[in-house]
Amino acid sequence: MRRETQNILLVLLGGALLKISFSGLYLRYVQKSLLPLLIAAGVIMIGLALFAIIRDVRRGKAADDGHEHSHSSRSTWLMLLPVLAVFLISPPALGGDVVNSAADTNQTQRSRNLLGELPSADVIPLSMTEFVTRTAWDESGTLDGRRVKLTGFLLRADGDTYVARLAISCCAADARPLKVRVTGDVPALPDEQWVEVTGKVVPKSANEKNSWVPSFTVESFTPVPEPVEPYES
Repeated sequence: MRRETQNILLVLLGGALLKISFSGLYLRYVQKSLLPLLIAAGVIMIGLALFAIIRDVRRGKAADDGHEHSHSSRSTWLMLLPVLAVFLISPPALGGDVVNSAADTNQTQRSRNLLGELPSADVIPLSMTEFVTRTAWDESGTLDGRRVKLTGFLLRADGDTYVARLAISCCAADARPLKVRVTGDVPALPDEQWVEVTGKVVPKSANEKNSWVPSFTVESFTPVPEPVEPYES
């Protein structure tokens, strides 16, 4: 592959990284803390390409190695795939298909966390991670009888309705599912619709037999737009 083409691909790849960084689309793929690294990588790629272009122009012609093998060209063209994915496809955030495919996994990973005190508010907004972890580990029942607000997307499986969300440690590749089975007056909303639900946990409903999935008696359902940050960390 000619050097001009290689440089153009490098500019496009760096530009794709900067596009998803400044538009917020990167949150569909990696954690918020990785934003500086994405920006740096995009700037470096574009910088290297521009440096090579300027150097070639000063030499009067682009260096062209006529001895490259065909498989080298093919591998270089593969760099174009993530660029096309970002500019043409823009893959959505992971959703219910991932939660269903991982339904038998231990959603809390049974990792022991230091659980702090709950606030005294009438309605307690909790992340799905904290809610699921507390129902699995907090044997004192501090959530029992407390009204809680959760945010997630709707998911239906085997006749049950769940509010679900995905949590990531680094990027979408390590996403783990979190879900809560909802009972009560559930409106006829489509799967993958994001909602805020308020209600109370069913005491002792999370156990090893149901993969530590708690049940939640719903008092109110409010459809909401997909959050800018769809994953929890």
